[in-house]
Amino acid sequence: MNAFAVAERAVEAPPDASARSVSLSGCLFAAARAAPQRTALRDSGDRAAWCGRPAITWTYAAAAEIVGRLARGIGAWRLPAGSRIGLWFSGGAEAALAHLAVEAAGHLPCAMPAAWSPEQLAAGIEAANLVGVLTEGRRGARRPAEELTHAAMRQFSLRYLAAFGPGVPDGVISLDAMALERGVTEPAASCGLVTFTDGDPERPVYRNAESLAAAIAAHCDALPLSADERILTLLPAHDLRGLVTGLGAALAAGAGLETVIPFEEAGFRTALLRPVPTRLVVPALIEPALAALPLPWTVRALNVVHRAPAILKRRAASDGEKPRLDSLVLGETVLVTRPGLSDLAASLTHPDRAPLPPTLLALALGRDGGLVCRGPACASGPLPRGATPETDAWAWRDSGYRPVLSGGIATGVAAV
Repeated sequence: MNAFAVAERAVEAPPDASARSVSLSGCLFAAARAAPQRTALRDSGDRAAWCGRPAITWTYAAAAEIVGRLARGIGAWRLPAGSRIGLWFSGGAEAALAHLAVEAAGHLPCAMPAAWSPEQLAAGIEAANLVGVLTEGRRGARRPAEELTHAAMRQFSLRYLAAFGPGVPDGVISLDAMALERGVTEPAASCGLVTFTDGDPERPVYRNAESLAAAIAAHCDALPLSADERILTLLPAHDLRGLVTGLGAALAAGAGLETVIPFEEAGFRTALLRPVPTRLVVPALIEPALAALPLPWTVRALNVVHRAPAILKRRAASDGEKPRLDSLVLGETVLVTRPGLSDLAASLTHPDRAPLPPTLLALALGRDGGLVCRGPACASGPLPRGATPETDAWAWRDSGYRPVLSGGIATGVAAV
C-alpha cells in the first residue's frame, strides 16, 4: 500500500511521524525500490527546440538517484528546514525532479507559473518570501535563469538561484553539475506545498503534506489508477489541478507521467500512439478540438479538467467512448473529481449528497448559496510571510464559487 493509499484511513487519527512523512518524494523512492526499471517520467515533443535539451525518459531508479543527489546538493545550502524555495519551470521531467528534490531536502516547494512576467516573478518572490528559486536556462525565446538574476538584485531575501542549463549565467548554480555529484539523500518529511490562486503572485496559498495527500487520494478515488498505466498530461504542474491530476496521481500509484509541454501537435500525436495504457489529462478548453481527434486504443480513460468559473456543457455520449473523469478546481482550495460530467453536475446541484470519500472531502451550500467545503483534501490557507500557518481540516471553507442552475441542474460554476 503506497503512502497516499493510507491517507484516507489515517485522516481522523492524531498526527504522528508516519503521517508527517507522507510525501511525493517518499512515493518515488518506494517505487524505485519496488520496480526500479518502471518508467517514472518522460518528456514529449521537440524539447531541444524549446529548451535546448533532449527529451529524456527516466526510470523510477534513475529519477530517485537524481532527486537524491539534487536533495543532497540543496541540503548543502545550509538553509533552515522548511525554507521556501520557488520552482519556475515550463513543465516536463526536470520540473518534476526539481519539485521532488526540494521536498526531499526538507524544504517547502513553491510552484510558480511559467508565464509570469519579470514583474510578476518579483512580486511572487516577495509575497512568498522565497530564499531560493530553481528554474531552467532556456524557455523558448525567454531566459528564465537570467531573468532571475535581475529579480535577485531587488530581492535581498533571495539567496540561492539554480537552474538546469544550457544558458545558465554566472551567479546561478548549475543543477546539471549538482546532479553529477555523488551521494544521495533519503527524502525528509514533506513540508507541504505552496501555489498561487489564479496565478496571482500576490496570493500564495499553503497546504500541508497531509492535505496534498488527501487531495490526491480523493481525486484517484473516482477511478483508481494502476501502476501499469501512464498519465499523459497537457497541464503544467504549477497549480493544484496540474499537480494532483499529474505528478501526484502518478507517484501515488507508482505509474508513469508523460508531459506534452509546450503543446505541439506532432509530439502529442506521437505520444498518444505510444503503446502504453494511458490516462489522458486535458484542460476543458481543448475538449472541442479533442472531440474531432479519434483517440487510439492506448487511451483507457480521459480526464477533463475544468477551472472555475466554468460552464459544464454536457453532450451525448458516442459509441465506444472512453471512460471519463471530470475534475473541477475551485481556486487553489479544492479539486472535485467525478466519473463523468453528469455525475459532477449532480454533485454540484446537491453537494451535501455528493458521493465523495467522507474522510477526505465534504461539500455543502453556504447561506449565500456558495459552495463550501471541508476535510483534509481542501485544508489550505493564505501563506503569510512569517511562520507556516496551521490549518484546521474540518473547518468549513468558502470556495469563492456558487453553482449555476438551469432547470434545477448545475450547468456551471460562477464567482460568488
